[in-house]
Amino acid sequence: MLNRVILMGRLVADPELKTTGSGISVTSFRIAVDRSYVKQGEERKADFIDVVCWRQQAEFVCRYFGKGSLIAVEGQLQTRTYQAKDGTNRYVVEVVADNISFTGERRDNSQSSYNQSYNQSYNQGYAQPQQPQQPAQPAPSYQSGSNSDFQEMPFDDDLPF
Repeated sequence: MLNRVILMGRLVADPELKTTGSGISVTSFRIAVDRSYVKQGEERKADFIDVVCWRQQAEFVCRYFGKGSLIAVEGQLQTRTYQAKDGTNRYVVEVVADNISFTGERRDNSQSSYNQSYNQSYNQGYAQPQQPQQPAQPAPSYQSGSNSDFQEMPFDDDLPF
């Protein structure tokens, strides 16, 4: 059997490092993953996926990632149930990450958000997030660039490959 999940998306909130009673670091966060298709005349949609990290991975995420950061997550899909404070049973599906990677631009501490389309509020429960107030701007594309956007590489016979 195989249970592997690989996702790339943006954090919808700053991750918060917590510690269990036995001293193990843990963090949970939600990422927005764009769908690969868009219906004509509609805006691109995203899926919001919960992720849990333990130990050094949790410390790494909390130290280097913030709201809006582009992140790559590799792990296993896991389900669990628990009883909420109001007595109802809850069913949770989440990715337990065992590998986290940088995928985008460097984090700029003076900038509070990378992409306005993800600068939206969401419920901590499992309700759908509110729609963004402004339409998302399209990502820059190399198709609109010119040759002046690239640097000339010197020809060298001593390349390692």
